[in-house]
Amino acid sequence: MDLFDAARTAASGVPEALGNAPLAVRMRPRTLDEVVGQQHLLTEGSPLRRLIGDDAPATSVVLWGPPGTGKTTLAYLVAGNRRFVELSAVTAGVKDVRAVVDDSKRRIATGERETVLFVDEIHRFTRSQQDALLPAVENRWVTLIGATTENPSFSVVGPLLSRSLLLVLQPLASTDIAAVLARAVEDPRGLGASVSLEDDARDHILRVAGADARKALTLLESIAQAAGPERTVTAALAEATMDAALVAYDKSGDQHYDVISAFIKSVRGSDVDAALHYLARMVVAGEDPRFIARRLVILAAEDIGMADPQGLVIAQAAADAVSFIGMPEGRIVLAEATTYLASAPKSNRSYRAIDAAIADVRAGRAGVVPEHLRDAHYSGAARIGHGKDYQYSHDAPHGVAAQEYLPETLRGARYYEPTEHGYERTLTERLRAIRGMLGR
Repeated sequence: MDLFDAARTAASGVPEALGNAPLAVRMRPRTLDEVVGQQHLLTEGSPLRRLIGDDAPATSVVLWGPPGTGKTTLAYLVAGNRRFVELSAVTAGVKDVRAVVDDSKRRIATGERETVLFVDEIHRFTRSQQDALLPAVENRWVTLIGATTENPSFSVVGPLLSRSLLLVLQPLASTDIAAVLARAVEDPRGLGASVSLEDDARDHILRVAGADARKALTLLESIAQAAGPERTVTAALAEATMDAALVAYDKSGDQHYDVISAFIKSVRGSDVDAALHYLARMVVAGEDPRFIARRLVILAAEDIGMADPQGLVIAQAAADAVSFIGMPEGRIVLAEATTYLASAPKSNRSYRAIDAAIADVRAGRAGVVPEHLRDAHYSGAARIGHGKDYQYSHDAPHGVAAQEYLPETLRGARYYEPTEHGYERTLTERLRAIRGMLGR
């Protein structure tokens, strides 16, 4: 009996069929009613509900969402009583796919329904590997269910995506994970009330697991196995078992805002060591690394600016890398970006410049665009003076044409004044020369 057959047996009322399977497998929902979160997919009459049942249409599906949000669970539920084969795109190839398809075709010829082929991490299949699935999906030799944590618009080939129903799973809330843990403690399929879970220990698991239900159940199982004769899971036991400090950090409370504030202010203040300390607190507490990366991108533009234009490039590259590789390796990327930005020269003059320009516009100090700068590419523009006497900058000495660019009402206005920090020292000299050529 394979694991999926055992899960079916358990769903029919024989939980011991799963034997020593991991807690996360034993607690896999047996019906849609047991699924936590994803309420946008579970409404009555939704496409997902129509896919479940013996008479459900053979529709291929792509499930897109973060880890531990229920993609594999939904694949099992959609499969129902049909034959279910799971492949991982990390280890499987075209040969494995063709073997499943050929077997399904033989079963269809004998009157059975098509096989449900679940491909986990389908984004890791190459384009040619994904193309190999097309005939099977097109002819309904298999019902494909692909799971991905990457945007399928970029990671799944268009022909395959167009033949599949795309279902987007949202990150689970802390209340959802807490409900999963409570059920696992009490349910006979799980721990069967053999241990009690204290609130502080539960909260610690929630912080470390983030929005990943599978990770939360794996942590709970590990801690429960270490519980002593009292059979009580305490915060101290959770801390010792997970080898992670119990950090006071509520991702929706004061600690969330206080720590990220201290982190940003430390980077802005060029204190590399303090910045790394606050970064470590967020990493250990399970803060979303994409949130940290986004804040670094904002800081690079706001607080470093033209003093080191490479800062924004580094921050954006870090954000892309964190989204691509995830955690725990993402901590290295975040640390590299943090140390670079904290060490970089600082300037907020670009930030102040755009705000000053916006303030003028909102105050009505906009004026009309000078005629020589107006669009002259359409028929009749020249007759009304558009583009007249415009001087092409590349034909002028030093590539700077001495003409007025601002509206008349703003003539002589200055918004950007560089500092003497980093690259802006060079800009100060260059802008002084350019503004002289422009008569400013």
